Amino acid sequence: MSEPQEDSFISHLVELRDRLLRAVVAVVVVFVCLMPWAGDIYDILAHPMMTALPEGTKMIATGVVTPFFVPMKVTLLVAFVIALPFVLYQAWCFIAPGLYAHEKRLGLPLVVGSTVLFLAGMAFCYFFVFGTVFKFIAQFAPKSITPAPDIEQYLAFVMSMFLAFGITFEVPVIVIVLVKLGIVDVAKLKEARPYVIVGAFVIAAVVTPPDVVSQLMLAVPMCLLYELGIFLSRFVTRTRVDEVASS
Repeated sequence: MSEPQEDSFISHLVELRDRLLRAVVAVVVVFVCLMPWAGDIYDILAHPMMTALPEGTKMIATGVVTPFFVPMKVTLLVAFVIALPFVLYQAWCFIAPGLYAHEKRLGLPLVVGSTVLFLAGMAFCYFFVFGTVFKFIAQFAPKSITPAPDIEQYLAFVMSMFLAFGITFEVPVIVIVLVKLGIVDVAKLKEARPYVIVGAFVIAAVVTPPDVVSQLMLAVPMCLLYELGIFLSRFVTRTRVDEVASS
C-alpha cells in the first residue's frame, strides 16, 4: 500500500471516529437530560399493560436493582430515538462523499424513508397492537390468579415486538431496493404474492405471542406494505428506464 493510500485510509478512520463520537455524545446528552423523568418514561411505556390489568394491580420487580436499571434502559432507548436524526446525519455525512450522484439521489430518500417507517412500526405497535393484545390475553386469564408482570420481562417483550413491527414496516423499502437493483421486477413480485402472504403469517406466528390477534396485526400490515412496495416500485422502474433511455 502506497503512502497516499495509507494517509487516505487513516483519514477515513479518523473521520469515522469523529462521526461516531458525535453520535454517541448526542445520545448521551439527550439521555442525561431525560434521566430525571426515567420513571415517568417507563410508566408511559407500561401504560398499555397497566390499562389491561385489573384495577389496583401493579407490575413487580424481582431483582434488587431492576427498578433502577429497567427505567434507565427505556430512557436510553428513547434518547436514541430522539437523537436518531442527528445520528443518521452523521452516518450520511461519512458515506455521502464516496457515492455517485445517482446513488445519493436514491440513498438519502431510502435512509429517511426507512427511518420513518421503522418509527411508524413502533408507533403502530404501541398505540394499536399492545392495547388490543393485552386486553385479549387478560380476557383469557383465570379468575383464580392475579396477573403481576415482571418489569424486566415486560421490557424484553416490548423490545422484541418493537423490533418485529419496525422491521415489518421496512417491507416497502426492501421491495423498492430489490427492484432498483434489478434483482426482481414488478411482474415477479406479483407472482410471488401468494408465497409472501403465507410467509407473512408464518413469520407472525414465530415472532408474536401465541394468539390470533397479534399474529393478524403483524401479518396483515406486512401484506399491505408488500402491496405498497409493489405500487411504488412501478415508479422506480420507470425512473430506471428513463435513465437508460437518456444515456
